[in-house]
Amino acid sequence: MQSQILPSRAALVDRIALQFEYGQNLICLLGPSGLGKSYLLETFITDKYLDFNKAFVQLSGKMTDQQFMTELLEQSFSNPLIDHSLSLSENFYQLYKQQPCGDCLWVIDGGRHLSEELIQQLEILAKQSPSTLYILIASQSVGQFSQAVEIHLEALNLSESKQLMRWFFDNLPVEEDPVFRTFLQEAHGNPALLLAWQPEQQTADIRTPEKSYKLLYLILLLITTMLLIIGFLYKADMTEWWKAHYQQDTTSSVATALPAEAVINSPEASKEPVLEQAQDESQAQQPVATNDDNNTTLETELPVDGSDSKNHNNESHNNNVAAIVDSLLPAEPIAQETEQPMADEVVAASISDAESAIEPEQPLVGNAWYLSQPDDNFVIQLLAVTKQEISDKFINENGLQGQVNTYQSLRSGKLWWIVTYGSYATLNEAKKGVTTLSDNVRKNQPFYKKISKIKQEIASLNQ
Repeated sequence: MQSQILPSRAALVDRIALQFEYGQNLICLLGPSGLGKSYLLETFITDKYLDFNKAFVQLSGKMTDQQFMTELLEQSFSNPLIDHSLSLSENFYQLYKQQPCGDCLWVIDGGRHLSEELIQQLEILAKQSPSTLYILIASQSVGQFSQAVEIHLEALNLSESKQLMRWFFDNLPVEEDPVFRTFLQEAHGNPALLLAWQPEQQTADIRTPEKSYKLLYLILLLITTMLLIIGFLYKADMTEWWKAHYQQDTTSSVATALPAEAVINSPEASKEPVLEQAQDESQAQQPVATNDDNNTTLETELPVDGSDSKNHNNESHNNNVAAIVDSLLPAEPIAQETEQPMADEVVAASISDAESAIEPEQPLVGNAWYLSQPDDNFVIQLLAVTKQEISDKFINENGLQGQVNTYQSLRSGKLWWIVTYGSYATLNEAKKGVTTLSDNVRKNQPFYKKISKIKQEIASLNQ
């Protein structure tokens, strides 16, 4: 079946089929608006008489008799040449002689818009059709057909009303709830009214109104923002201070470490000769007074060896410090050279991970494609079978790969594969889409179906 159907409605579908089997070719389903006549018609044409040539027409006040006749015959015959100067029955007889269509099932929704002429033509065809022709019409007008079997569609009882609402609403109130109980009584079993239940508007809220704390929340947000800004500024100042302090400590430690290194590396035995040599040099540098011909002259002798040895000692000490500094400086470039390939590898790995994470967007197929379509759109149903191999063979033989979509539905306890074509915003666009199909596809007499009905079938299958 299309979707979940209530027991009383399923029994009515079987009753209509039984009336056709008894020889009643024209049946009129009567009932006020909102009782689900259209849904019952769609269920009937989908589940019953699978071997028949089917046609479904939904009448409206703007549809003319010629448009109705054209749409009905186009769904019954393959590429019919319709003469609008002839009546519906005359066109049917003439087309049947050219291309017999076999047994037919016509389902007409909105029978109250039929004219008197079309009513007479439908009664004539129901009696004098050259082949088996079953006509099922849904209408709100009683006594519209003089030769039709009228079946009245009754409202749902209380238990079925609750069951219908449980299918469409997850969290219903308890049955003792006075608002919910009154709603069920006033709906009088009308499915349209039952499905209009709005829990938010039809539930009494007895809680006390909460006080507004918007101003308090705004003040707290401002205080939090100010604290965060102060924290970030303090963190930045501390970072600068820490960097400067760390650099000073590093410089002072290097300056004190180098003389200590030089002292440790120099032998202690060489300290005493250096001191003695310095004393001798200081004595040698003192001035010497001489008396020549009563003339006093002052001569100063500059030490040669002593000064050279002292300078040599200082130079050797300075050379040791420079060697230590030179031995420490090349360590940083080596560390940078060794760390650079590791950074490049990390960047390359992150780029490869980002590229692998990007996956191309896959097109929607199956049930996901139907759930993404608008509820008011129409599709063209091409085939409904109980084996997936048959649907795949049908798609391959007619070259419909990539043009059709398939979904699964549960009917009479069996799993069906249903193939549809296109997605159209209006019924007229769907009718134009039928003309693009091949003759081999159109001979199966495809018909139109709303996306909302298909979503109900998918939902029932997942339950």
